[in-house]
Amino acid sequence: MPKFEKIEYKPIPVRELLLEMKNLSELMIDLAYSAALFNDHDLAEDVLELESRIDNLAYLLDIEIMIAARDAKDAESLIGVSTVAAAADKISDAAADIAAIVTRKIGVHPIVGEIFEKVEERLMKATVKENSVIIGKQIGELNLAPKMGVDIIAIRRNKDWIINPSKAERIFLGDVLITRGAPLGISEFKKLVEGQSKAEAST
Repeated sequence: MPKFEKIEYKPIPVRELLLEMKNLSELMIDLAYSAALFNDHDLAEDVLELESRIDNLAYLLDIEIMIAARDAKDAESLIGVSTVAAAADKISDAAADIAAIVTRKIGVHPIVGEIFEKVEERLMKATVKENSVIIGKQIGELNLAPKMGVDIIAIRRNKDWIINPSKAERIFLGDVLITRGAPLGISEFKKLVEGQSKAEAST
C-alpha cells in the first residue's frame, strides 16, 4: 500500500502556486525527454520528484480555492484557475510517464536515439562541488551563453527549485544545476561545476 506524505497547510497566494506549477511542469517536460533519449537515470528521478512536488502544490491550491469561494459566484470565477492547475498536473503526469521509460528500464528504440544524437541542445545536471571555481559567483559573471553556449535553466537548492534563475542569482556549494546547451559546452561546464576544471569562468 503506498505511503502518502502529510502536507502541512500554509497560506500561499493562488497566483504563486499556479505560477510554480506552470514553471515546474514545463521544466519536467524538458527533463523527461532528455532522461528518456539519453537514458539518464538521475534526470528521470528528478522528474518523479517534481511530480510529487506538483501534486502537493495542486493539493494546496485546491484548499486555497475552497477557502476563497464564499458563494456560487466566487466558485464560478475560480473554475478557470482550477482548470489551469489540472492541466499543469496532467502535464506533470505525462512527463513522469516519459521518465518511467528510464526508471523501469523500458528503453527507447535505437533509431530514436540515433536521431536525437544529432540535436544541437541537450540538458545536463551537475552538482556544485567544494573545489569548484564558480562557488559564490553570480550567473551573469560566468558569461556562459557566449563562452560555452550554455544556459542554466534551473537550480535545485536543498528541496527548493529556482526556475529560470536571474543573472544576479549566486551559485552555492551543493547547488544542483540544470543546464541546456550544445554537447561540448555542457560537458565543459560540468567539469567546471564539479571542480574537475579550473578554467576561468568569468570574462
